Amino acid sequence: MVFEGYSFSFDWEVALMEWLQAHIPEGVISFVSLFSAFGEEMILIAIMSFIYLVYNKEMGRKIGTTICLGLCAAPMIKNLFFRRRPYFDNEGIKCLRPVDSDADLYDIAAQGYSFPSGHSTNAALTYSSIARYAKNHKKTFAIIAVVLSFLVGFSRVVVGCHFPTDVLCGWVLGLAVMIFVSTLYGRISDRRVIFVILAVLGGIGMFYCDTNDYFASYGLLLGFMLSEPFEKKYVNFKETRSPLCAVLRVALAGLLYFGLNILFKLPFSSDFLSDGSFMSHLVRTLRYGVIIFLIAGVYPMLFRFVPFRGRNEEEQKNDNL
Repeated sequence: MVFEGYSFSFDWEVALMEWLQAHIPEGVISFVSLFSAFGEEMILIAIMSFIYLVYNKEMGRKIGTTICLGLCAAPMIKNLFFRRRPYFDNEGIKCLRPVDSDADLYDIAAQGYSFPSGHSTNAALTYSSIARYAKNHKKTFAIIAVVLSFLVGFSRVVVGCHFPTDVLCGWVLGLAVMIFVSTLYGRISDRRVIFVILAVLGGIGMFYCDTNDYFASYGLLLGFMLSEPFEKKYVNFKETRSPLCAVLRVALAGLLYFGLNILFKLPFSSDFLSDGSFMSHLVRTLRYGVIIFLIAGVYPMLFRFVPFRGRNEEEQKNDNL
């Protein structure tokens, strides 16, 4: 049975959240809540897919690895502090955007713990990573990173899912993960060493975490890292600047992500997948690991066909004949 967690906060945090929900018009809150999406798994995977599959494969590998490690880091810390979400123990705070809309609002295994904010962590590390690895317009991307990170964090407070201190620490954690991974890539040339370091660090949570988000994230980390040597040896796809090709690559990757997720759930009962046991968590890790490996490593084999190559690559091929 999942531990129910601890309830602790500063008085000013509760007062601020109650004031914000009471004084900000409902329509404005609904609009602000939309920015939470920029720190959620689907948007992050879409960004990672575009950069990796379309724009710059090497940049996509570094940003993707950073995202996956960050997705592990936040729940690993959450499962140490066990801080309950604000709406659990404060009647004046409403939850307007649950993490898992299909699960019970007070199911901690599904909704996760509160400290630190995973959305804020994800936003800080993702958009700062883009600014870090971008070759052009670094200042512009840095400004975007600051603005989006703030809006994501503010939205999490307004919708009642996180205390302000959750958000502040989430931003710090996100920047720390970005700097750490960037330093590894800058100082260690052997990717195998980097992958071992990240796999070991990310895998620590296997010994004590009991929330779904960690096990899914660790699967993503392992699958994405293992896809690199496979892709380099057997695929070696090229990026594209064709808009149609870009849309096809990312759209089909998204369909595969959802389709494979459904397909790999079929052998198991819904009760098993949601019972919170170590075996169900292990299956979740394997499921997400295989999915991301297939998308990042195997799926690009399709790019050899004309609809996925794009006009620029076809012209380059013809020029070489």
